[in-house]
Amino acid sequence: MSNLFWFSEKQFAKIQPLLPNDVRGVPRVDDRRVLSGIIHVIKHGLRWSDCPAEYGPAKTIYNRYARWSEKGVFARLFAALVAEAGAPDSLALDSTHIKVHRTATSGRKKGGQTAP
Repeated sequence: MSNLFWFSEKQFAKIQPLLPNDVRGVPRVDDRRVLSGIIHVIKHGLRWSDCPAEYGPAKTIYNRYARWSEKGVFARLFAALVAEAGAPDSLALDSTHIKVHRTATSGRKKGGQTAP
């Protein structure tokens, strides 16, 4: 699959020192592969079970995401990368507008009364 996300060597070299290294028991599988899988799933809005096999077992991808999220690894990683980059030259704001049919705002049928 050509649309898979992979960290480049340069990108991964920048974040590797920021990853936890407190491995107990069985050594961790390739961090670069697993993190690339996490980014791919989030970027494409997939379910964890739909993660492509090239990244490894979906359970491994999810477990790493859940454990590291709970430990604050991703928050520290993003904070360090943002601090290193400095202030941006420009900012962009985006908003989403969802139009809902007028009958979707209440449980009433046309001409009916609302429930007490």
